[in-house]
Amino acid sequence: MLSFRTEIENPLVQKDIIELDKKIQLYQNGKIDEDGFRSLRLARGIYGQRQEGVQMIRIKLPFGRLNSEQLHRIADVSDEYSKGRLHITTRQDIQIHYVSLDRTPELWAELEKSDITLREACGNAVRNVTASEMAGIDPEEPFDVSPYADAVFKFFLRNPICQELGRKFKISFSSSDKDSALSFIHDLGFIAKVRYENNKEIRGFKVMIAGGLGAQPRQADILYDFLETDKIIPFIESTLRVFDRHGERNRRAKARLKHLVLKIGLEKFIGLVEEEKVAVSNTSVNIDTHEFDIEKKDAKLTAPEVQLESEIEFENWKKSNVIAQKQEGYFAIGIKVRLGDFYTDKARKLADLIRDYAQDELRLTISQDILIRGVQDSFLPFFYVKLKELGFTDLGYGSIMDVTSCPGTDTCNLGIASSTGLALELEKTLSEEFPMYVDRKDISIKISGCMNACGQHSIAQIGFYGMSMKKGNLVIPAFQVLLGGGNQGDGQGRFADKIIKIPSKKAPDALRRLIYDFEDHKSEGQSFNAYYLEQGKSYFYSLLKPVSEINEDDKDLFIDWGHDEAYIKAIGVGECAGVVIDLVSTLLFETEEKLENAFLGIDQERWADSIYHSYAAIVNTAKAVLIGENIKTNTQSGIIKDFDQYFVESGLIQMDGTLSDLAYQIKSNKPEPSFAQSYLKEAKRFYELIDKLRTNALNDES
Repeated sequence: MLSFRTEIENPLVQKDIIELDKKIQLYQNGKIDEDGFRSLRLARGIYGQRQEGVQMIRIKLPFGRLNSEQLHRIADVSDEYSKGRLHITTRQDIQIHYVSLDRTPELWAELEKSDITLREACGNAVRNVTASEMAGIDPEEPFDVSPYADAVFKFFLRNPICQELGRKFKISFSSSDKDSALSFIHDLGFIAKVRYENNKEIRGFKVMIAGGLGAQPRQADILYDFLETDKIIPFIESTLRVFDRHGERNRRAKARLKHLVLKIGLEKFIGLVEEEKVAVSNTSVNIDTHEFDIEKKDAKLTAPEVQLESEIEFENWKKSNVIAQKQEGYFAIGIKVRLGDFYTDKARKLADLIRDYAQDELRLTISQDILIRGVQDSFLPFFYVKLKELGFTDLGYGSIMDVTSCPGTDTCNLGIASSTGLALELEKTLSEEFPMYVDRKDISIKISGCMNACGQHSIAQIGFYGMSMKKGNLVIPAFQVLLGGGNQGDGQGRFADKIIKIPSKKAPDALRRLIYDFEDHKSEGQSFNAYYLEQGKSYFYSLLKPVSEINEDDKDLFIDWGHDEAYIKAIGVGECAGVVIDLVSTLLFETEEKLENAFLGIDQERWADSIYHSYAAIVNTAKAVLIGENIKTNTQSGIIKDFDQYFVESGLIQMDGTLSDLAYQIKSNKPEPSFAQSYLKEAKRFYELIDKLRTNALNDES
């Protein structure tokens, strides 16, 4: 046993890391194929890069919260196992690139020393739970949503009901009606609300369901106008059970929750969720907010005196990047992080700064920035000087100057054009030619390297996503221009319209045309989106049409941003939410693991967990039989139905009753000890029946 394993106190975490290490060895020795290994490593935050032989590690940071110790730990890990660069994502995570696969267990173990996990940061599971970065300090919030986001993260981490979903599942919590966590694009989005009964405040959430971005963005539906806080975890559990059972599994493009709701209708979906309430682990979960209610003490009562080089620059910084908190006399400081990338040397100094002179907490934002919280008014000059030394005082936090971009062709297999290169060029164009826009927060620019929308281009007032264009036999890097997207608040948003595709190198010209036209023709006080809707899509197509033209003599068009060689379109296989195609033997092996987990659940008196592991074992076993006969296995409900049709009703397999009778006991029984034990026995009996039949068939063939 390697020494790093013995340093982990949590036995569940230790088991996870040991399992990862074993599976890596099996994979490297050819005992597990790539498809069989992929799902395991993705569920442990390990994602293949565009560059062969290295991995991207995604660190799961619920609602983007970090303290100084954790930031130091992440910096140390990045230096030891990578190249010292940290990348903030639009889901408030941190990514570390260029990590060797065989070192990932050790890296994970180091992070866990500061209570940081990789578990379910990628793959077909509940992804990082995001929340408004201002949660807890927002003057407009009814209450702090942080403890609720934290409770949801903890409840579903390693929860058996969401380990092998058909696709990823995203949850957000918005602190106010501004909906700054963008509930309308999430599988489940929660917006804080309060109501009063007999002069007593009752906390709850407006609940949005089945939103999403990607190639087919969808506005989330309103499911509840008000759901009390103790009901949110049981509701999420019921929803995940339905999605796990009925969600598509083979056709990746149709496997998100939004497609299931569209397919069966919201009313039927709600009915299925209601049916699950009998079986959920708890009908009510009261969430303890005590940790977040405790008033944090200031690290120091005074800050060192500093000399400001320019009072005007300081005041401009305060206007642009400093936000008053609801706590009187305290402020939050926004740090605009270009491309979401910052480095370990600065990360450590920032960690020391918030530990010694703030309240030892920062939040990463969905715009790939950093928000320092709990800074006393009198400390602002000191913070300005120290942050300026680190290069962290660029103006325009949360403004048009603060361009959001996914990594694109830098590291992602799916990247088509350089989103980061374009982001840098557009920021340069804005700062040099439109400095008056530095505090223009009603216009956002978001860029993705492909149509999958990791850069959230669909909800930008001005969006771009990577593609290619042809001129004769030549291919050039290009971007689709989108206009008119944005967050409208309280669960409503508008998705941007596709206008025209243009060569990548002409994107700065397109931006100039848009801004000059807006400035020349807008009404007084008119927003960009209002102007866009007034003029219409055709108007902007005509405006940008000249920019789309390709001159073969312009050799620069054939070279992408940040490169010096001719563009080559190279797209790999995406992983983050990919569907894993399993072999029969692999499925049956996994069934044995699920049965073992069901037994452990009983041993540890985790009845609901045990029951779900038994259910998963039943479905897995049936899936193996269907795959062995080349029968499609799109959904769990389809697997159960088809198994009965092809094998039970035909008499090919003799059972006491149907598979439906066996499997769907999970819907009609409470999670109690007696049912957990009997269900496991029946699941084992079914597996043993199928394993015996398969063994006999293999012997007959030989």
